[in-house]
Amino acid sequence: MKLSVFGIGYVGSVVAGCMAKSGHEVVAVDINPGKVAVVNKGASPIKEAGLDELIACAVTQGRLRATTSAAEAIAATEMSFVCVGTPSLAGGKLDLGHVIGVAERIGAALRGRKGGKHNVVVRSTILPGGMEKFVIPTLERTSGLKAGIDFGVAYLPEFLREGQGVADFEEPETVVIGKLDEGTANAVHDLHGNNCGKLFVVDIGTAEAIKYACNAWHACKVAFANEVGSVCNAHGVDAREVMDIFRSDERLNISEAYLRPGFAFGGPCLPKDLRALRHHGHAVDVETPLLDGILAANEKHIARAFQMIAAQDVRRVSLFGVTFKPTTDDLRDSPLVELAERLIGKGYDVKIYDPNIRYNELVGANRQFAIAKLPHIASLLADDAAAVADHAELVVFGHSDTHVPGIAQSLRDDQIIVDLSGCSPAVQAHRNYHGICW
Repeated sequence: MKLSVFGIGYVGSVVAGCMAKSGHEVVAVDINPGKVAVVNKGASPIKEAGLDELIACAVTQGRLRATTSAAEAIAATEMSFVCVGTPSLAGGKLDLGHVIGVAERIGAALRGRKGGKHNVVVRSTILPGGMEKFVIPTLERTSGLKAGIDFGVAYLPEFLREGQGVADFEEPETVVIGKLDEGTANAVHDLHGNNCGKLFVVDIGTAEAIKYACNAWHACKVAFANEVGSVCNAHGVDAREVMDIFRSDERLNISEAYLRPGFAFGGPCLPKDLRALRHHGHAVDVETPLLDGILAANEKHIARAFQMIAAQDVRRVSLFGVTFKPTTDDLRDSPLVELAERLIGKGYDVKIYDPNIRYNELVGANRQFAIAKLPHIASLLADDAAAVADHAELVVFGHSDTHVPGIAQSLRDDQIIVDLSGCSPAVQAHRNYHGICW
């Protein structure tokens, strides 16, 4: 295929070199004539392992050249990759200026183009909504054409680590294609051939968001290891050994466990141990902003659920599930108990159904916690799920309805549904359904 790559930086140079190695004819485009000259001489404009050899070979064999002319590149190619930077502005706002500038140049080059639909694939890191609100309208305005009809559009987030970019491109763990039109998505897929790792074809907003989720998680891991390390070091413990053992657990620690949107964490372990570790760090003058932030974020999520309910003009609320997770009768530090307490405190008429709870069977610390947080819990609990559902103007699923078989059929059309856990399709199809993170 004939490809153009806009932006000869860390991403664009790797994309251009690797695509040329794969046998495609590539035109690299940059407004910096110095970078263009370097590529045309057969060298890489950036330092990246293995890239000099790729570019030298591709230029020698006539599969790669560079230009400053967008019009020339568009005229000579079928698909364009946008790989320019999106730096931060003051205050952290994302700067889309370079992406918009390239979109204008591509659009202008496409204006009046007849036949042979051109595909525009953006690889620059863009926040969710950026393609829909800014990039696609710019392409349409400057070209006078319609995206998805007259020219193709896709969003293809890059997962290339500097220093390992060529290896990451050639052996990707994951390929995510954000689709506007079927033809462009298929063309991008075909470019990767069988070398796609785990392939996901999704809407453009999802593709935009996944890059930020990944980078935020990577940053969180670095900060977490450093913060735990600092607390350990203050007590003469070698954090390298601690984290070596931590990483060995691939069931919970280095795994998919817990990484699903839903309600806040709780229970007898996580909140208590986070509080203790923070206190321990502060006692030896080690600041723990990440650990502090975890508890603060959890509290905000409980508040978010309360605000979802408070935003509705209702007074009768039924809560399905109150234990900290659906496979236990443990109420200690349950965020659902906290939510119920706030609702009652604000005068809501609350009923609770939880098949795990039998008030007379609660014992020890669990019973003490329940009575302390919800003194009238015995009068709130009911054994008849259908009656609890019927009581409500608004039904909250703290646990999935899969733990209450058949309850979806008991819901009325006039009721409001707030889902904190990820209910079945039958509940999600309700006309007044609201998910907390989806």
